[in-house]
Amino acid sequence: MKTYQGKSTSNAIAIGKAFVLRRSKLPTWREHSANSAWELSRLKAAKVLAKGQLQDLAAKALQETGPSYAEIFEVHQMLLEDAAFNETIQSFISKNAFTAEAAVAAARDLFEEKFSAMEDPYFQARATDIADVADRVIRCLSVRAQESAFFGQGDEKVILCAQDLTPSETIQLDKSKIAAFVTASGTLNSHTAILARSLQIPAIVGIGEECLQSIQDGMRLMVDGFTGEVLLSPDSDEEEARLQKQAQYEEKMLHLRELIGKESVTKDGKKIKICANVGDPENLAEVLDNDADGIGLLRSEFLYLSSTDYPSEEEQFQAYRLVLERMKGKQVIIRTLDVGADKQIDYFHLDHEENPALGFRAIRLCLTHLELFRTQLRALYRASAYGNLGILFPMITSVTEVEQILTLCKQVKKELQAENLPYNEKVELGIMIETPAAALISDLLAPMVDFFSVGTNDLTQYTLALDRQNAKLDPFCDTHHEAILRLIAMAATNAKKCGTWIGICGELAADTSLTERFLRMGIDELSVSAPFVLPLRDIVRNLDLSKPEDA
Repeated sequence: MKTYQGKSTSNAIAIGKAFVLRRSKLPTWREHSANSAWELSRLKAAKVLAKGQLQDLAAKALQETGPSYAEIFEVHQMLLEDAAFNETIQSFISKNAFTAEAAVAAARDLFEEKFSAMEDPYFQARATDIADVADRVIRCLSVRAQESAFFGQGDEKVILCAQDLTPSETIQLDKSKIAAFVTASGTLNSHTAILARSLQIPAIVGIGEECLQSIQDGMRLMVDGFTGEVLLSPDSDEEEARLQKQAQYEEKMLHLRELIGKESVTKDGKKIKICANVGDPENLAEVLDNDADGIGLLRSEFLYLSSTDYPSEEEQFQAYRLVLERMKGKQVIIRTLDVGADKQIDYFHLDHEENPALGFRAIRLCLTHLELFRTQLRALYRASAYGNLGILFPMITSVTEVEQILTLCKQVKKELQAENLPYNEKVELGIMIETPAAALISDLLAPMVDFFSVGTNDLTQYTLALDRQNAKLDPFCDTHHEAILRLIAMAATNAKKCGTWIGICGELAADTSLTERFLRMGIDELSVSAPFVLPLRDIVRNLDLSKPEDA
């Protein structure tokens, strides 16, 4: 028996025979053509065919898996018409005398490399979208429009193994015959992972080439979603032990599902909001399924990192509006642009910095580039007419910064009034407490805003003078350090004095060993990854804050 480690999408176990996906190769093509006009016309016709296929796949995805996965193919249609992508293809045809196939392949490689080089796993995963769209066009150029789907072997469910799976491949699979997915590459934000979560099928991604090469068709595999392990040819004792763990977990989950629709309130009557952190709207289905009380942090960077140029006001408005409408009145707190540090974007042309975590980032960048900031604020306020919006400003260190923000918000609202564009006057404005400076002057900041949101990841980094991107420092990273907890308590105390509510949206919000301490500090909201919502609600409902802490 061999065991390999990857990343799991869900707490579930599956056992079955392996089926290794064998892909048909792309057609071969000539590199150059003397007739660029003809190649451009071929490209145009292939795009029409590809668009029709993507529309069909979007409809199929909507019917089988719901809007979350269907949106992937809507994004693919947008990529098909993306100006930068198409200009690059056309340039290869016109200037390099490439055939349409060669031009699409060259553009694919350029854009795929760009996305793969990004540090954020979500945007690394978008490289798969580029490749999928480009390969579709190449097949359409060769009139290979039909795609094959895997239907399994007989009636027995199999564990599907592959290097990775594109959206086109995953939506065409006969999911009724798949017990689990195993992919050598991919991340928890890859399309395989998204589909697995939506279908509640176990999946292990990023298992590595060695594991994939060791798997043969028909080999018995066990996928352990609790540990992220793939076991090759497990023995019966190992199978029995892990299946028993699965049964215990399922019993616990039945209890947690009974908490859907119930309040997150302690035994002595203190009500807490347990919300979800969201990196991209694709994850909204998971937020709703776990009955989060709202979205405590929606990172708006997804719009900027997925674009080749600054997203327009209209593009941002439509994206924010979609989220607010889908949350149906539950509060959605959207954090304004937080790039710089570990999130670099080419078209921002940011200077190299020796210590970017302490550099030109987040609110500093926005208050320096006011038109960029104004565009986002206009989009946010316009979207507020369609739901319950809160706006959160990151990396605050001074009263002056908050004064500038509030002045700009007032200007934006006056502009929208003059243009007869609707917005919600009740939008709550909040600031992140993620620097020691903000915590230490929280008594001055609290009267200026409606809420605080504690970003414990950066607060830990800045308080302990510890670069959280440096793995060598992990042994020195004490997230329970008393200095961090005292800063949070100080912010909570000062918030309460002014009637300002306070939440925590960093990783410590999901640390159940601190839940009671946070509530006793006066924390009103905990925002966590969607799967942690119900377990945290269960803990909150079993706390009695009227009793002494050690009782």
